[in-house]
Amino acid sequence: MALMTLAEGSANITETIFENRFMHVAELVRIGADIQIHGSTATIRGKSHLVGAPVMATDLRASACLVLAGLVARGKTTINRIYHLDRGYESMEKKLSACGASIKRIA
Repeated sequence: MALMTLAEGSANITETIFENRFMHVAELVRIGADIQIHGSTATIRGKSHLVGAPVMATDLRASACLVLAGLVARGKTTINRIYHLDRGYESMEKKLSACGASIKRIA
């Protein structure tokens, strides 16, 4: 979904397993994404850029999505409630920093 926020055109994601999968959409919208939810389908329309903002992680996959979106956003993105991220991705900030990302964990 993070990639689709910047892709040309529009795309759909349909969720058939976890009914709350799209809880993070409101957070992506806060950083400028154009996403509409219709039942179990999210329609994402690509934009030219995202803008950094404070956001809140809602689950493991959403956390990773917000990290990726935050990395490409213009300005600073702060992700709260990252304990979700830590359940599935060990030292993600160190690994991304090693790839050139400007990312840090704030205590």
